[in-house]
Amino acid sequence: MRWNKDVSRCLLFLSRRYYRSALANRDQAVVRVSNNITYLGYPKEGAKPCQLLSLPPFPGHPLPGKKAATGPDQPSRHVTAISWIKYYFDEIPGSVILSHFNKGLVRLDLNESSTIKEGRTRLLKKIKHSDIMEVGARIYVPISVAETRISKRYDVIPSGTLYPNADEIAYLQRLVFYKDPAIIVLNKPPKLPVKGNLPVHNSMDALAAAALSYEYDEGPRLVHRLDRESSGLHLMGRTEESISHLHLLFSNTKKSKTLSKAWNDACGSTYQRYWALVIGSPKEKEGVISAPLTKVLLDDGRTDRVMLAQHSGLEASEEAVTEYRLLGPMINGCSWIELRPHTSRKHQLRVHCAEALGTPIVGDYKYSWFVHRKWKQMPRVDVEPTTGKPYRLKRPEGLDVQKGSVLSRVPLLHLHCRELVLPNIAKFIELHSRKIKNLNPDNSSKPDLLRFVAPMPSHMKISWKLMSSYLI
Repeated sequence: MRWNKDVSRCLLFLSRRYYRSALANRDQAVVRVSNNITYLGYPKEGAKPCQLLSLPPFPGHPLPGKKAATGPDQPSRHVTAISWIKYYFDEIPGSVILSHFNKGLVRLDLNESSTIKEGRTRLLKKIKHSDIMEVGARIYVPISVAETRISKRYDVIPSGTLYPNADEIAYLQRLVFYKDPAIIVLNKPPKLPVKGNLPVHNSMDALAAAALSYEYDEGPRLVHRLDRESSGLHLMGRTEESISHLHLLFSNTKKSKTLSKAWNDACGSTYQRYWALVIGSPKEKEGVISAPLTKVLLDDGRTDRVMLAQHSGLEASEEAVTEYRLLGPMINGCSWIELRPHTSRKHQLRVHCAEALGTPIVGDYKYSWFVHRKWKQMPRVDVEPTTGKPYRLKRPEGLDVQKGSVLSRVPLLHLHCRELVLPNIAKFIELHSRKIKNLNPDNSSKPDLLRFVAPMPSHMKISWKLMSSYLI
């Protein structure tokens, strides 16, 4: 009898000790998924890799597209860290950005210079959402902050007909991102042609006349063009006067008329920013490409191709300048970069990436066929940069990854016009019109600059999630 009591006490002691140990390790346990089976495990040894996304240096206040406070009774407002990130990621919900602050994942670069020499570590510190931004300060956030919702339904362009039908008209109207009396901004999907010819009936200019005229007698007209394979913000003018202003604004000669100092300042603040996924990684994290372009005619006598000028003096070349910045680390042999063209040349970004940087854009079969002829579906296994051990990328649930993403055998072009800043054309036209006496007093309160940020198309969102998620 006594022996049984001793055994029961021993078992009770061991069970309590095991329970306390389980409680101590409970917070360290993580959920893992292997072969569609979920089980409880423990974190991998070593530091968990954190892929950081670099924001541009803070430009200061006022931000483009925001109304500045003026006058002695309206001092300049400070810009907080969360306001700057919300401004840059305009398409991301504020609650998602705030959660990254609450988890202590937002960092500030403490180095005096943004350029870090080889072998020197970057000094980063955690910041709060209420911290005030200083001009030139650079913030780093996890790439997961830009993981937006992906629709399971892949957008399909309606089949072209000789005359636009109701489906095509409704389709184009859904693409309207912004509309005012002077301009229309669309979020163009890939594979939709901008300028059509005889065999192309569902091009954007053909559909616009029937679908986007609204209360005007004529439809809007093209101001600048995106490649058929590219996606993103596409600008159209609605009136003869606005089209004239926009043509001068986007012309490479920059011979715009001097209407006023405010107009000149707004023109100087105009820019476009693209996001692209490239194969490889540039040697320098940021820089300016100044490489003139020229056109050559291929052997078939019909097809032309843009290439870097050879400076022989015998060829006609055009100046082409592109500013670039690396967004984050190289993942599975590819890198996300941000491109800001200072000139508007045909296929400028694609040629500069492929030939000047040596990092062709994913899905660019015209200027990087030599890379894509060996293209294979991206492997599911890679190596952690910190431990050297293999890991698995999280696959977004419910998505068909064979729709142009990096896992497709034939990926679509990963080039997206994400951000556009331009003068408020409607405001300036009204301010400088002959009917200035009958000017609407509310017009002066409108901002001088308009800013638009368009979310990435489905295939680029899928690639971003597949390559940029936290790893388990």
